Amino acid sequence: MKRFLIAGLGMMLCAGIASAAMAADTGTSKSVTGTLEDSFCYGTMGAHGASHKKCAMGCAKAGIPVSLVEKGSKKIYVLLPPKNAQAIPDEVVSKMEDTVTVTGKEYSKGGVNFLTVDSVK
Repeated sequence: MKRFLIAGLGMMLCAGIASAAMAADTGTSKSVTGTLEDSFCYGTMGAHGASHKKCAMGCAKAGIPVSLVEKGSKKIYVLLPPKNAQAIPDEVVSKMEDTVTVTGKEYSKGGVNFLTVDSVK
């Protein structure tokens, strides 16, 4: 009897973990066109533009989060790598301060917008 109870509880636990893992991936695919900015300089000093490109690339290489400021709406997305424990792709760093289109999955938590970087054009 105990074995059936333990086996049943184990199966319920596995099913719960599997459904939670599937629910965690709720991002919707989206393409956003905007300008790549380093979040520190843009957020604290308003620094941006061609004259800031070298600094923005250095900040991104140093691990400061990269923001994508959407063209028109000025909505800001914090860019995330396509998978956990990876760095932002080099194609993002090399295009800092440029207008690009990033395609990935969109997430929103606590009023903050996130976008994974699946491709950059």
